[in-house]
Formats: sequence, structure tokens, C-alpha cells
Amino acid sequence: MTTKKKRLVGLIAATTASVLLLAGCSAGGGEAGQGSQGSGSGDPQTGGTVHMLQNADFSYLDPSRGFDGGVNAFYRLIYRGLTMQAAGDAEDPNAIVPDLAESLGEVSDDGLTWTYTLKDDIFFDDGTPITSAEMKFGISRTWDPQVGIGSPYLRQTIDAPEGYQGPYVSGDLPTIETPDDKTIVFHLKKPFPEFDNVLAQPNAVPFPEGTGAGDEFIKDVIASGPYTLAEYTPGSLIRLERNEYWDESTDEVRKAYPDEWEFEIGIDGATIDERMIAGQGDDKDAISGTIGAASLPRIQTPELQERAITADAYCTTYMGLNTTKAPFDDVKVRDAINWAIDRSALVNASGGTQLADPAYSIIPPTVSSFKDFNLWETEGDKGDSDKAQELLAEAGLADGFEFTLDIRSQPLMQAQAEAIQEALKKIGVTVNLNVIETSVYYETIGTPSQQHDAAITGWCPDWASSASTIIPPLFDGRNITEKGNSNLAQINDPTINARIDEIGALPADEAVSAWGDLDEEIMGLSPIAPLVFGKAIFLPGENIAGYNPSTSMTDLTIIGLKDPAKG
Repeated sequence: MTTKKKRLVGLIAATTASVLLLAGCSAGGGEAGQGSQGSGSGDPQTGGTVHMLQNADFSYLDPSRGFDGGVNAFYRLIYRGLTMQAAGDAEDPNAIVPDLAESLGEVSDDGLTWTYTLKDDIFFDDGTPITSAEMKFGISRTWDPQVGIGSPYLRQTIDAPEGYQGPYVSGDLPTIETPDDKTIVFHLKKPFPEFDNVLAQPNAVPFPEGTGAGDEFIKDVIASGPYTLAEYTPGSLIRLERNEYWDESTDEVRKAYPDEWEFEIGIDGATIDERMIAGQGDDKDAISGTIGAASLPRIQTPELQERAITADAYCTTYMGLNTTKAPFDDVKVRDAINWAIDRSALVNASGGTQLADPAYSIIPPTVSSFKDFNLWETEGDKGDSDKAQELLAEAGLADGFEFTLDIRSQPLMQAQAEAIQEALKKIGVTVNLNVIETSVYYETIGTPSQQHDAAITGWCPDWASSASTIIPPLFDGRNITEKGNSNLAQINDPTINARIDEIGALPADEAVSAWGDLDEEIMGLSPIAPLVFGKAIFLPGENIAGYNPSTSMTDLTIIGLKDPAKG
């Protein structure tokens, strides 16, 4: 899955229970996407096997290729980097903390050089020591045209010679220096105060020099984390066992309670729900993705409610309004749409209050930059048709207009689109639905020449300590591309672009609130219509402990069994 497709997503609640969606990157208050409850009484104990039931296989075992919430969670079990996101139960799960490095990076006065020192006693799963050379090699794989299709942030921030194509094609990357076995120095293209976050991305991990070319890591891994691959049948089963060379004294985040993990793949979503509700046999030791909306009425019993955990929204579902096409080139028209939308109806269409909250910003509440504002406040979130009609009259469209809305061929998005149709009908606006096959949807709406007047989609940040992976990709006009475009509004406002640059140069702690202020400024131009923040409900097995699920990426490394002897 490409970067753009990874974050251009539909409402999480609609996702089948295919992969466990992780909190924080990767979603306020606490951790990005942290659940609203714990996982029941009892603490995780060492031993036993935790099972995970999922519909689809992970995208790639190779972290240079994979880049989505489910596989990123999996990677934390088998790979380590210089930094990482804090534990899912930490006081601030959005924080970035040292991993293989002794501390977060030391940055030069000009912000262009970042230096890290590796810990002692860190090894691959064959006992080979991890040095700065292996760290550099693993990171430089990101530039390989075949392998490096995952997270883009290393390439976007680290300087590299023009035309560099990774170690297999181009050899050494001179802009990453390794003056000794424990020191690694990065030279950046321009100051990037959140570079510690970049090195917490899944592809910033070490590999032995010379390994991993071509498809070598398609069915195998070289682990640096607490687990290594014991068995892999693509589309069916992944079994992890302990990495005997992982030293827990060097790892302050991963608890690695289970002796083994088993990922059961290729199970129908309804069957997964059925098994988690029944909770029999090994399923008492299992976790899964979100419970589907159709299964929610069945988990209202007191016994199941004790197990059920609600995770707050990490992603925002919204409708992009194409500002290059009339009448959405007029801010009054775009504002009228936002006033007219009945967000309470959208919540119902999205599965009800258990699965959605009305949205008025692009930054969701689980991201640290979230600012609580509502520019279109109405009683009961039902919209204001009178206000909307006033704005349309001012824009010369008192009799309304019609437009084409791109949606996926998927029931949830269809229901959301129909709620929009009904609300806008009240102000004389006709919404014609253009239903696009799911497999080509994001490619289509991400191609400006094929995009219609509006499109429903969603966005999840790549880390939740700020909105630096939300605002720039969605609203920086300089990022509009002919293919893979994420700025669906195609807004290119010099004031917004300049403010993005200003905030990007701020110290990370100052940038957090600045992004929230800019969110409010941008919403004042109505380039999009925020719709809902999608929540999710999870139902772990009764013997699971340490479970803090998220609508983005759940921290598997702190999960265990209450009683391994029951496994």
C-alpha cells in the first residue's frame, strides 16, 4: 500500500477485522487512539501464546515496504529503531522515546545535523551485534526503487546525492556518517525539529550490511526486537517466537510477555466477530480488529460489556471540496455546504454514537495538536439550512445547484453520502453520486484530472505528537501532484503555504498548538467539510491483559495473558 493510500482511508469502523489498528503514530488526551477503558482486571504475566485473528495478511514483512497501522504494530514486535513511539499505556503514548539509541537526537545549532549514540548489548536474532554501520545500511534501503516503497519521511528529510537509489544500486550514502561503531550522524536537507519522529518510522531499522535486496525479505526477517519469525504461511499463519538475543535491559518499552504470537489470517470478518463473542478455547487468549457494526447489538450483555473496549478516533472522515471547480471556487458556497450538513445524521449513518462523533476540524481529538472549535455550531449538530441558503443567495445561487460526489463502492460510505444528499436537498443542492470501485478509488480521486467536484475520504496522521503529517499533505498547495495527490481540495493559498513553512521551522513543542490554530484558520476557508471522527469497539478474549487498542495502531508489545497456564 502506498503512503497516500495508507492515510487516505474510509472510516475505521467500516474496516473488516483484518488487522489490529494501532494508536498514535500513529491518534488527545492520552495516546493517539488509546482506548477509553483498560482490558479488564489482571496484569499481563510472562508466558503463553497470544493469538490474533485477522481477515487479511500483513502488507509486507519488510519494514521498508510496509506502511499501515496493522503492519506497523506487527513491526514493533520484531524490529527496533533508534527511537520509537512510547508504550500504549504510557502517560503520554504520543511521545517519542529512545530505543536502540541512548537518548533522543542531539541537534546542531543550525538544525541540519542530528547525532545519535547506540546502546551497548544490542543484537540481531543470530547474535550479530548491531552497530552504526548496520543502522545506516537499514535506513539507506529506503532509497531503493524496488524496496523503499514504505514511509517517505526518511527520503523527505535526510539529504542525499541527486539520483541516489539506495545501497544495492548506488552504494554508500555519504550524508549519513558513522564515525565509530556507536555513533551515527544524519545530515538533513533543511531543519526538521521532529526528526526524532522520523526515526521512529517503521523503515528506520537496522539490517546486516548486504542483506535484503530484491525479494529477500518477502518471506523472512532478520529481527532486532523481542521476537523472530518461526513460521510463515502467506495468507494463513504467522508464528513468532522469542528472539534469544534480545536483552530486555536495553528496551524500556517492549514488555514481550508472551512466549509466542500466532497470527491467524484469512478469516471472514463476521466469523472473527462470532469467535470473539463466543470466546471459546484459544480465542480466550485472542485479540482482533474492530467489532463490525452489525455485531454491536450482540455485545450489549453485561458479560460482554465487561470485555468491550472503546477506542477514540484517530482518523477524520471528511468531504474534500474541489476549489478549482465552480461553484466550489467560492468560499461562500463551500461555507454553505458546511452549514447545511446534518452531522448527527452522518453519525447515525456511520454506525451511531458508539462508532462516530461529529467532526468540525481536520485534526482529530486524539492528536496532540487538536484545537476544540466549531465554526458551524448548530443545535444537535443538525445543521442550519437557513444560514446555508443565505450564503448561497449571496453567492448568486439562491436556486441551488448540483454537483458530483465521488464515493467508494462500500456500504458505509454510501450511507454517509446519502446523509449528505438529504441534508443538501433542503437548500436546493442536488448531489449526484459517482460510485468508484474500491480497488481504484484512491488512485482516482488522487488524480486531479479525474477528480470530480467533491469526494469523501479520510486521513490518519503518521505520528500523533503534532499535526505535521495532517495539515501539510492536505492543504499545502505546493504538494498538489498529477498522481497520488492528497490535497483533494486543490487549495493553493499563499498564506497557508507560508504558515506551514513557519510552523515547520518551530521547535516541536511550539508547533503543536500552532498546527491547531492553523486548522481553525483553514476551516474558515471551508476547503473541506469535516464529517465524523470514527471510533471503534474491540472485544479481547477474557484472558487478555495489557490491551490498549487504538483506531490507528495498538501497541502489541505490552499485551500478555492474565494466566498463561490457561492458554
